[in-house]
Amino acid sequence: MKLTFFTLIISLQYAFLFAQNKAVFTIQANKPTASVSPNMYGIFFEDINLGADGGLYAELVKNRSFEFANPLMGWTIKSSKLLYGTINPGSEIHILNRPDKAATNPRFMRVTLNNVKKDSLGISNEGFRRMGIKKDLRYDFSLLYRQQKANAKLYVELVTEKGNIIGSATFTPEQTGDAWHKGEVSFIATATDPKASLNIWLEGNGALDVDMISLFPGDTWKGRKGGLRADMVQMLADMKPGFIRFPGGCIVEGRDLATRYEWKKTIGPVEERKLIINRWNNEIAGRPAPDYFQTFGLGFFEFFQLAEDIGAEPLPILNCGMACQFNTAEVTPVEQLDPYVQDALDLIEFANGSVTTHWGKIRAELGHPDPFNLKMLGVGNENWGPQYVERFKIFQAAIKKQYPNIKLVGSSGFLPNGELFDYLDSELRKMNVEFIDEHYYSSPQWFLDNAKRYDNYDRKSASRVFVGEYAAQSDRTTSIHNKNNWRTALAEAAFLTGLERNADIVQMASYAPLFGNIDGWQWKPDLIWVDNLQVMATPNYHVQKLYAVNKGSQVVPMLYKDNLPAAGQDSLYASATIDKITNELIIKIVNTSGKAQQAEVNVDGANKKGSTAKLIVLQNDNPEAENSLDSPSVVAPVEKIIDIKKKAINVELTAYSLSVIVVKF
Repeated sequence: MKLTFFTLIISLQYAFLFAQNKAVFTIQANKPTASVSPNMYGIFFEDINLGADGGLYAELVKNRSFEFANPLMGWTIKSSKLLYGTINPGSEIHILNRPDKAATNPRFMRVTLNNVKKDSLGISNEGFRRMGIKKDLRYDFSLLYRQQKANAKLYVELVTEKGNIIGSATFTPEQTGDAWHKGEVSFIATATDPKASLNIWLEGNGALDVDMISLFPGDTWKGRKGGLRADMVQMLADMKPGFIRFPGGCIVEGRDLATRYEWKKTIGPVEERKLIINRWNNEIAGRPAPDYFQTFGLGFFEFFQLAEDIGAEPLPILNCGMACQFNTAEVTPVEQLDPYVQDALDLIEFANGSVTTHWGKIRAELGHPDPFNLKMLGVGNENWGPQYVERFKIFQAAIKKQYPNIKLVGSSGFLPNGELFDYLDSELRKMNVEFIDEHYYSSPQWFLDNAKRYDNYDRKSASRVFVGEYAAQSDRTTSIHNKNNWRTALAEAAFLTGLERNADIVQMASYAPLFGNIDGWQWKPDLIWVDNLQVMATPNYHVQKLYAVNKGSQVVPMLYKDNLPAAGQDSLYASATIDKITNELIIKIVNTSGKAQQAEVNVDGANKKGSTAKLIVLQNDNPEAENSLDSPSVVAPVEKIIDIKKKAINVELTAYSLSVIVVKF
């Protein structure tokens, strides 16, 4: 009896303490405070970390048109006979120029053959950190060629690092004359290899000119020839993004205006798209990439097409006549700004104009007669100062005069606070700019401390916030030691509760950068990591995806202690929305402490249907935990069904966790 009584006392004491320590939330489901923008969570794309060439753009051949600063970068001339000086006299390989193509694609390779036998003279391409090849997959080889009197033959081979052939084909140029012709041949790979290369052996006599040597996998997104890497696009589609911002970032500005992004040079035949150096090839100390160029195979037409494919609103960003102020700070004089403004007007016509307009006709000729329905346009990226404001006003006046319904995005600079930020924020609001682009690359603690950042923003202002770039930095901004660990992702999850709670102020948000190639990155952290054959979701990816696919349509108050939003009290952060279409209540609670906490969520103003709810938990006991290509699920969401009572939802908030609760009502 004494033991039983003692056990009862202990149990009662534990129950009392449990009740005292329980986190109690109240949701006012019948008092919506704001609508959630359907574009709330989106994608920021920039060609950094081999994001386009060597990444999303599925081309496997590097320097396919010999236009890199070193025309043979990525290529090796192969000939055992050449090494010993016994190759047939008169057999040569040279890089030549075409003056008539100086503005687009001047260089090509001329191969002079003098009774050359197979395997005695050829060229090899290393690809972008080599080539990822998949067994039983079709590969499409193509090139442009020109020949007068020749009987050349090309032997195309995929080879492993050890030199084993894992796919081959033969191509015989048949057309002759002064004109260039396209040659194509396809073949099936016989093995998988992440580090293959391409060999092209030559045979025969005569002079053969070649250009645009290309190799694409057959499993591109939607099976489009010359298209995008399907597994990378699928990762984007799975996020159900509301928008896709392109082409960047700092890519838009360029180190100087000569290397800025010019959209008109990125459409049309790929052989006519002018290659330029990528501004990230030597930007980050310790991560040089001298072979990083922009071919623009992924150009503005492809960006619009991608947005349409994945159901996202296109959000192009254009140069405003200012180069990167961290680099050259070159600016175009205001009196010479007209071509930049005209580019913006022409882009809107390209996206939305009928086929009877000049640029609408060009869009139709590229294969898309229907408009892309562009609604938003950014002017400048991370630009600042009076010179930016002066130029933005000129763009705004011209665009609004011709296209009054286009919503504009203006830059608030590169910092989330301070004099530069305050000046731009104030000036852009005076102009009633629809969206002000704020960027945050800060510590995890900054994100926790700023979960209430938008609680007191001016709700009378016509301007809304676009969080165009955000990412918690485990070390410091631009550090090559940054990590996509769970600590950074958890802090972002806490911060996003504040964005969601203030959805009337913040209407778009996107993590940046998007992609990182494990063998060719310049910047950390990144949302998605890839190698030549695999893709891997970071904990940060899982956080934004959970918010994006569970965003709801209306914000409802979720109150904690002292009837205030949970924004750090007891290390808890929370928000709630309802989805009018699915009739669901969506609750997000972040526990940033190392201890599990019991929570009770009371729902006022709504009748829950059923006795169960869906619970999705993203969690790891180690804040330093990271996913990797070998172990991609160290931090990954786990879903289960939980029982709920009529009046309350009781759930355990595990240590270091994001919990998403979905309840039918």
